[in-house]
Amino acid sequence: MLLEVRDLTKRFGGLTAVQDVSFNIERGSITAIIGPNGAGKSTLFNLISGYYPTTSGTLTFDGQDITGMPMHVIARRGMARTFQTTCLFANQRVIDNAAVAYRMHTKSGLFDALLRTPRERREEHESIERAYEALRFCGIERYADQIAGSIPQEAQKRLAIAIAVVVQPKLVLLDEPVAGVTTEEMDSHGELIRKMARHGYTIALVEHKMNLVMGLADTIVVLHHGRKIAQGTPAQISSNEAVIEAYLGVAAHA
Repeated sequence: MLLEVRDLTKRFGGLTAVQDVSFNIERGSITAIIGPNGAGKSTLFNLISGYYPTTSGTLTFDGQDITGMPMHVIARRGMARTFQTTCLFANQRVIDNAAVAYRMHTKSGLFDALLRTPRERREEHESIERAYEALRFCGIERYADQIAGSIPQEAQKRLAIAIAVVVQPKLVLLDEPVAGVTTEEMDSHGELIRKMARHGYTIALVEHKMNLVMGLADTIVVLHHGRKIAQGTPAQISSNEAVIEAYLGVAAHA
């Protein structure tokens, strides 16, 4: 078991966004979190990654209790994520966007940077090499020297994933990875996510595109009004009456 979520709750004043949610994520699996708008999906990701503190409940990641840990500490333990809105250094090169993420694994400090010490030069070279590997893995190495804000939206989505995988995380959280892309591009992104799983990444994704979810996920967790209403395989979820009423029926008429 890579991640154990137990009775997770988040309140914002009088609003309960996530309430008593529990589930597990197996190593090497693809887990999808689905539900209508406002169901608490992104809030759940924010709790797991440490972006928000929990109100109650526990998170156990790779055998260690990470409840209450800040985001950067959880990231160093092997968790990476993307966001609904692609977050890039838009005026910097694609390669630099990916390379800076790897810096969380380096040890050079201000002194090394100012004096261009051998350690700084060595780690800079390593960061660039790792970044190129991530760009190649995600199929966007041809954009390496272009400005990130100038490349196509689909390539920016892939860059966000490259930034996540450059640190070689144990768990990757993908928040709506195909939002804003075409149907053809969605299929291509699905292949990238399958490739990630084949290479040993454990993946959790929030996504509204049900065709993608049903074709990718090993396990689906369904939220509604902040609560988990179902969990199971795609076949089990697609025939679950509570899910059909709460989500699939809504999606079918969207």
